[in-house]
Parts: sequence; structure tokens; C-alpha cells
Amino acid sequence: MPVVTVQMWKGRSTDQKRKLAKAITHAMVECADANPEALHVIIQEYELDNWARAGVLGVDRTDI
Repeated sequence: MPVVTVQMWKGRSTDQKRKLAKAITHAMVECADANPEALHVIIQEYELDNWARAGVLGVDRTDI
């Protein structure tokens, strides 16, 4: 039972997440010989104020 976890900021549409799940599943089947019926893709979304890089919260970044 392979599990792929994607952690990203909130803001993508359901359609974007649907496409992402399909692309990840395809990549795992092609590159890791995974069974698509057993593969789990978990998308965890975070608010910008719950994620920091280099000590700066996402809501305070100007480069995103």
C-alpha cells in the first residue's frame, strides 16, 4: 500500500487537486511499479500563517 503525501498551501481548486492525484498515480505506476488500486494520495493543505521558510511565515513572504 504505497502512500504519497503532498503538503502545500491552500488555494488550489478541486480540479487542480484531481489532476495532481492522477499525475502522481501515473508517475508511481510508471516509475515505482505501484498498483494504482492500492495507491493512496493524501493532500494536506495549510494556511499561509501555518507555514514558514527561513523563519518567515508564508503570509509575510513577498516572493511567492
